[in-house]
Amino acid sequence: MKKLLLTIIALMAVVAANAEFRYAGIAGPTLTNLSFKQDLVTVSQTPGFQAGVQGEMMFPGLGFGIDLGLIYNMAGAKVNLGEKLIWQSQGYGDERIMLHQINIPFHLRFKYTRLGGLEDYFAPFVYGGPDFSILVGHSKCDAIKFAGGDLGLTAGIGFELWRNWQVSGSYTWGMTYALKTKLLQDYSARNRQWTLRVAYFF
Repeated sequence: MKKLLLTIIALMAVVAANAEFRYAGIAGPTLTNLSFKQDLVTVSQTPGFQAGVQGEMMFPGLGFGIDLGLIYNMAGAKVNLGEKLIWQSQGYGDERIMLHQINIPFHLRFKYTRLGGLEDYFAPFVYGGPDFSILVGHSKCDAIKFAGGDLGLTAGIGFELWRNWQVSGSYTWGMTYALKTKLLQDYSARNRQWTLRVAYFF
């Protein structure tokens, strides 16, 4: 058993040593929403954006790899608290609740590169995995208690052009709550987000 474990570790070290690593600047628009536990008030999607850096490590000959990054993300939604007397009586109405986050994605990806030379110009890929978000700021709304961060699960698809450019689209499901109301302790919401990204790899 010990020999098998050492062999696996050695093989992993060889694969990692031969992996191709590169990094990119990324940016793009988002369409975000907050999914509350119950439909007590009207919630509307709002536009936002992302920008940051992304690293990609691909394993030659396999088509598989990982990507990670450090990305500023604007999330949130319009929440009409004024539809319920409990908040309307305190002067709340249609509130735009925004979250400013630093996202740390860790995704597995597969890039199809066996295209007979065409992959130098065009290569499709898919990716997915967790996104860890740290809250660094938010809009002022005293009716809301914000979590320090949350965990999301992302799935996406895209294509690479001329080996340097990547265009991708993804959807992220919040797995943990991002905020909750102070007066109703169990009334919490999770992030939902569509993202379109353009990346340039150096």
